[in-house]
Amino acid sequence: MIIHSLSYDHPDARKLNDQVQLEYAERYGDDGDVTYLEPAMFLPPRGLYLIAYDAKGRPVATGGWRGQEANEENYRDGDAELKRMYVVPEARGQGLARRILAALEADARAAGRTRMVLETGIKQPEAIALYTSTGYEPCEKFGHYRTYESSRCFAKALGNA
Repeated sequence: MIIHSLSYDHPDARKLNDQVQLEYAERYGDDGDVTYLEPAMFLPPRGLYLIAYDAKGRPVATGGWRGQEANEENYRDGDAELKRMYVVPEARGQGLARRILAALEADARAAGRTRMVLETGIKQPEAIALYTSTGYEPCEKFGHYRTYESSRCFAKALGNA
């Protein structure tokens, strides 16, 4: 697997984003994640967007982080918010999400972020298992879905590099 830092509006990013949105719609019976995102949110040093490619050059996994500061949606100063973590079904179980997550955490730490935060839902037990197995703990709800009963929020201190 090769991981590249690319723009959130790169054609492969759009392709994977469309796939994850379909999966959200299937799991939750709605239009997917409507959190406002734009490519500039993932530009270093205030963010990063990664795409993993398999040996045949196919995009198979993605994830990004964007910087957040204290605001009315319950973010804190120094937060790095994890977004669009996704692995295509045929590539799951190979540790791709763990590799992308570790790379995103390292980059956010190097950028001076102090805490990685994420929101997921109760119909994504494999995501919750990944995050809790890598040191994430439940935290105060934040972001667009903070008032949704099906939403679960997690955080992990990034500490020093």
